[in-house]
Amino acid sequence: MTFSKDSTQDRSAFAQTGDARGVARVSRETINAIAVAVICIALLLGARFINPALGSWSQVETVLVLGSFLVVLSFGQGLVILTGGLDLSLPAVITLGGIMATNWIGMTDPTAWYLLPVVLLACAGVGLVSAIGIVWLRVPPFIMTLAMSIIVLSALLGYTRGSPRGGSPDAATALMKSSVLGLPSVIVFVIGFVIVGWLFQSRSVAGRYLYAIGTNLDAARIAGVPVVLMQMVPYVISAVCAGIVGIMLVGYSNGATLRMGDDYLLPSIAAVVIGGSSILGGRGTFLGTVGGALLLTTLGTIISAIGLQIGLRTIIEGLIVLTALLLLREELFQKLGSLWR
Repeated sequence: MTFSKDSTQDRSAFAQTGDARGVARVSRETINAIAVAVICIALLLGARFINPALGSWSQVETVLVLGSFLVVLSFGQGLVILTGGLDLSLPAVITLGGIMATNWIGMTDPTAWYLLPVVLLACAGVGLVSAIGIVWLRVPPFIMTLAMSIIVLSALLGYTRGSPRGGSPDAATALMKSSVLGLPSVIVFVIGFVIVGWLFQSRSVAGRYLYAIGTNLDAARIAGVPVVLMQMVPYVISAVCAGIVGIMLVGYSNGATLRMGDDYLLPSIAAVVIGGSSILGGRGTFLGTVGGALLLTTLGTIISAIGLQIGLRTIIEGLIVLTALLLLREELFQKLGSLWR
């Protein structure tokens, strides 16, 4: 499709094309979500032959609680990848959110829940600086977000002198330890988060803009998309999501460390890609990302429960992730079909 600078008709055509692609995304989204759910259930049922406790409802709750961190984090990373970027500052921002929650709120007034938005605002500031460097100064996302990660972690090291102090704010503890209608509160929170995230990415005008930018930046600019603003928004949202995860981790473990976010960077990228997103941008759905996050969590939980050695665990996890990634790619079946023909 080409766009003229007399863009009234072009914008209408662009919107109609976006709606048509939206229908296709719903279909792919549904297929990915179902496929990943089937794989998760198969893993749990298969693990029961090794340990009957692995397929119990308590084990499912454990997977959902542990997966909540990756679900929230992967939403922001997915938006960044959707526009063709990558956010490597997530571990540092997770640590920033956790340390601010413990050293600032937990040590002074654990009941001050109204200070938590200030923590998220500080995390958003890190994302905004990354966005300015990437969009305005044309620094590659890999370099800019990595540099911000180093800066933030170094500042936190100096601030804490290597030993973060304080406990969890009451609101964070309640989120991770209390129950609502028989379910852990964090599961209820994540269900609401998933609904809002899905509506934003797949059903809002801003979400369509992000798909357009990831598909063809020049065409999106000609069509009237506010390219500069919409390129910056994902990095800010990603940083806020990382801050939320930092607060959640503090509520879960009642403390913060300087390495608390290190284990989540690569899984956040893997969850997005397994969920059907293209690492080059322009394609992906949040429900698919949620499925990828839960698949990785289920896999990690089962492998840990079996008690395998760390080397063998890593090999098996990598092979299963690769297999799942291939099975969830329709291009694989198209190529196999063409070879058969």
